[in-house]
Amino acid sequence: MAAPEGNEFWKLRSKHGRDILFATPGLLWEAACEYFEWCDENKLIEVDFRGKDADRVNIPHMRPYTIHGLCLYLDCGTAYFRNFKPPTEDFKSVVTRIEEVIYNQKFEGAASGFFNANIIARDLGLAEKSEVKANIEKESNFDNLSTDELMALAETMKKLQSAD
Repeated sequence: MAAPEGNEFWKLRSKHGRDILFATPGLLWEAACEYFEWCDENKLIEVDFRGKDADRVNIPHMRPYTIHGLCLYLDCGTAYFRNFKPPTEDFKSVVTRIEEVIYNQKFEGAASGFFNANIIARDLGLAEKSEVKANIEKESNFDNLSTDELMALAETMKKLQSAD
């Protein structure tokens, strides 16, 4: 078939865009549950050598649920997954529930010591922030301080700056 006049090659396609992966929110929830089960059944394996003879030991570890892992399992991108939220309230509630399950599993895994707490806290946005502000007046006279006092002041200021 000859191309239509002008730049209208897109009209030759029988369909546009990707097929919908999940026609209903229930199908999306079932697929997410399959991913959660897969994670639980396919633990991460740490290989270690123990004992005086250095016997090889396989240590199973919990696999954290992630949005990226879910999207790889569902064969879709994270943007595609997040687009389920706005269109309908049904999909929005399922996506929110999936995100809450993932958040809860990571939080409980880190709190119980199964996951690295620092990494999970950063991922979940739980980083502890403390703010210390020190105001030093311009007119402060440091000339009267001894060398030891100046060194102690410099150390304190360094610690305050690294706390930010």
